[in-house]
Amino acid sequence: MYPNHTTEQISLTIDVKETSVSAKEKKRVFQPYTNRQMMMILDLEQFIPAHHIARAVDEMVESMPDDLLEKQYRGGGRAPYHPKMLLKVILYAYTQKVYSSRGIERMVTENIPMMWLAAMQTPDHRTINDFRGIRMPEIMEEVFEQFLLQLIEEGVIDLHHIFVDGTKIEANANKYSFVWGKAVQNYDQKLREKIQALVKEVQVLTEEEMNEYGIETQLEKVAETFEKEVVQITEAIEREADKERKKSLRQERSAKKKQIKTIQTDYLPRLQKYEQQRQILGERNSYSKTDTDATFMRMKEDHMKNGQLKAAYNVQAATQNQYIVGYELFQRPGDVRCFQPFMEKLMARNLRVPEVVVADAGYASEYNYLYALGEEDREEAEDPRFQLLAPYNTYLKEKKRSFKHQKKNAKNWLYLEEDDCFICPNNQRVEFIKYQEKTTKDGFVQSFKIYECEDCSECPFKSSCTTAKGNRQVHWNTIYEELKAKAKKALEDEHFSILYAQRKVDVETVFGNLKGNLSFTRFLLRGLVKTRTEFGLIAIAHNLRKLVRHRLTNSLKMIKNGFGKLLVFQNRFHFRAYWTAP
Repeated sequence: MYPNHTTEQISLTIDVKETSVSAKEKKRVFQPYTNRQMMMILDLEQFIPAHHIARAVDEMVESMPDDLLEKQYRGGGRAPYHPKMLLKVILYAYTQKVYSSRGIERMVTENIPMMWLAAMQTPDHRTINDFRGIRMPEIMEEVFEQFLLQLIEEGVIDLHHIFVDGTKIEANANKYSFVWGKAVQNYDQKLREKIQALVKEVQVLTEEEMNEYGIETQLEKVAETFEKEVVQITEAIEREADKERKKSLRQERSAKKKQIKTIQTDYLPRLQKYEQQRQILGERNSYSKTDTDATFMRMKEDHMKNGQLKAAYNVQAATQNQYIVGYELFQRPGDVRCFQPFMEKLMARNLRVPEVVVADAGYASEYNYLYALGEEDREEAEDPRFQLLAPYNTYLKEKKRSFKHQKKNAKNWLYLEEDDCFICPNNQRVEFIKYQEKTTKDGFVQSFKIYECEDCSECPFKSSCTTAKGNRQVHWNTIYEELKAKAKKALEDEHFSILYAQRKVDVETVFGNLKGNLSFTRFLLRGLVKTRTEFGLIAIAHNLRKLVRHRLTNSLKMIKNGFGKLLVFQNRFHFRAYWTAP
């Protein structure tokens, strides 16, 4: 017998119901799945859809001459990664809104299209960043031009006309690390006054020597004098027996040493610091200590236009059919001063010079109008450079009825050409008195004719006509008025008016896509050269996305009309409309 063991049987009653399988219920069957099975991938390309943007990136880069990218390498040493591969992975990452080198490094090991473009090679983030920041700036312009040639061959652009506009993109800099030009000037001036007072007090240099030597040389002369005096005082202390006299000499020596230290550790370094800051500033009013090429500009933060000053670059872009066909970065916030150097860059390329340039009122100025006509030197040009469609600041106001009834506006006054005078609303003669020239910040000289009213003392319209205490004066720029008349005529032309109406749809859409869809609102690289390269890459990425959508739309139209099959891309090294007959 075993403990706790019984031979009694216990019977359990179990209710068993017979169930029948319904005919509607089917057996659950799944596709075979196991992620622990070894697989051999023979070709990654089979996983890339025919209309995928990676194929466009591959086509574009492969169509470029090998020497264009390879000329940046000296040869010898360990074999580097192929530049075409690196350019492909960077461009594809930019189309996917990945801009950091570490993010691109992760994509090379995780993203199938990126693996295909990289041919299963795995460049690290340092290699990617060095290629983008060191090698690409030298060839970025040529790469962009090559891509534009492919777009021209594709037939999506022709560069007959372009739309120009600017936008501000934040720099990779601390917004509190600012240096202001006026502050540097004030600090430098106060320091120089202190130094001049010290030099005069010591009386080491004569007036002629002070004018001959620079401020730093004067300080060095003063420091040498103080050092000699310190040596003399030290010798006097050693010879002196009187304690009180020794104490007095030691105090005098301590004061001299303190002045020497102030000159060497304060005055001279500050002078060098301010000089360096002035060189960095150049013609600018500010710069960032983090990125010295960035200038502080007013940035729009929200729909209420509430913003703040941030270190940024003024990006000027030219577009056609919503493709970016030209770009340049500037360190000045205003657009009007960027127009001429931007157009000079576009016309220096080995591409077609645009015949019509469309811009907003921010580019309208006397100098830009003359530049478009080729008359910036005030001489008649044989042929204009291009037709500039840019409304001047009062163009829209002049279309309103209220503008024509404004009594203060001299354009509404009667002008007597024979007498060269105006007749004001009070029937007073506004006579010509003199010529006057004004120089703008750019150094451009404007010529004005000054007219003055005979007597405004009892004029009932004076309060609404002028705020001057004396008689009303009219500053009339004859050249600018003629240019504005030509601009108005061009804007009201039937053909040009339609073209100008496309400006907002074309160029503004591009900026919205860059900042909204591609989330490119801040540069990652620092310095004007590197940021220019970075924007060139994002411009190509934008154009590639636009081109893929264009091709896909055309292919779908062909399918709808029964003319073709959806074969958007093929392994060819040039751009065409790819489709096959049914």
